Amino acid sequence: MKKFTTLLLFLFTLNSFASYILIPMDAESQKNHLKAYGITYWTLDNQLKVNWLLNYRGGSFLLPDTERIQRECQIRGVSFEVLSDSKVESILTEISSPSKNMESVILEKAPKIAVYSPKGNLPWDDAVTMVLTYAEIPYETIYDEEVLNDALLLYDWLHLHHEDFTGQYGKFYANYKAVSWYIEEKKAAEALAKRLGYDKVSDEKLAVANKIREYVIGGGFMFAMCSATDSFDIALSADGVDICEPMFDGDASDANYQNKIDYNRTFAFKDFILERDPNVYEFSSIDMTTKRQIPKMTDYFTLMDFSAKWDPIPTMLNQNHTALVKGFMGQTTSYSRDQIKANVLVLGENKTNGEAKYIHGIKGKGFFTFYGGHDPEDYTHKVGDPKTELDLYPTSPGYRLILNNVLFPAARKKKQKT
Repeated sequence: MKKFTTLLLFLFTLNSFASYILIPMDAESQKNHLKAYGITYWTLDNQLKVNWLLNYRGGSFLLPDTERIQRECQIRGVSFEVLSDSKVESILTEISSPSKNMESVILEKAPKIAVYSPKGNLPWDDAVTMVLTYAEIPYETIYDEEVLNDALLLYDWLHLHHEDFTGQYGKFYANYKAVSWYIEEKKAAEALAKRLGYDKVSDEKLAVANKIREYVIGGGFMFAMCSATDSFDIALSADGVDICEPMFDGDASDANYQNKIDYNRTFAFKDFILERDPNVYEFSSIDMTTKRQIPKMTDYFTLMDFSAKWDPIPTMLNQNHTALVKGFMGQTTSYSRDQIKANVLVLGENKTNGEAKYIHGIKGKGFFTFYGGHDPEDYTHKVGDPKTELDLYPTSPGYRLILNNVLFPAARKKKQKT
């Protein structure tokens, strides 16, 4: 009876001081990093605040301790630790020390997420929709009509699917012009442009790009991967200039159009040379795909180290359990360093090849992040390849970078110092 009373007293005392749940994000303690972001989003969506502990055990999350959160972690297979008030106080004291490159950032509200993507695309057509689905983070799909009708105002975070905003149908002409899917997608794009009141797909896509530009300038958060990154900037730079050859839009391109490009309108890139040949699977000199001489086994990029206390934004975007991330290819794999504007931060780079993989910037009141490549766990993803099974990669560092961006709008912002 005495032992039983002692045990009850111990359990009561433990429960009284166990006020927080720590979701560790280091390599040793977390068995499913990707679903951990889903738990954090779910907690925010239930009107509870979360502390993102930057650079503490891989960027861990500190949540209030409730039975529902514990049960949800168990159901989703997310590792967690129950901490006492005194332990949490000790952790926060350590983080606040000026000698530690750490910071605690409050996440306040689950961002409403939109994915810009054709309606027929399946979730595994795109790495972002795939990881959002796997992490159980809700999103809504929008496309040109919604964007042109100002639906972006309803969302906090926008992802651009692997789109071609230049109206050149992804530069797939040489290899796929006679293939049924290419022919059907071209017809569908032309029909949509006419229904929305545009003579050309390139004109309609430019109007969409300009709406997205306004969304970011007004305070939106925009994330893009692969060809959506450089084709978006190229479309903005070619406003009022015909850069499409006849097989794309039915008439000739402007003579000497390269000299008419306006780099002042772009988000990230400058001084690029457009690829004029419609048979070349490339948009411009921005992309490093054909210039790289890196074997797959040694293809990694390094995440830059920032001051968590002075530069919490890039620190948030780079939270990971490793600073070295496997490279992966895409139509736009990475970016030429000398064609990135000086006010754009390089978050991840391959120094040996002089290329940037992961970049971030501010435009007006908003933010944008560009991430080169198609699928962080499929090195050379090609048309028709099977989807990536994320159950095989629950700790993927490359996919973590996407989810850092998803949570970024939830953070209470501090002014950036650099």
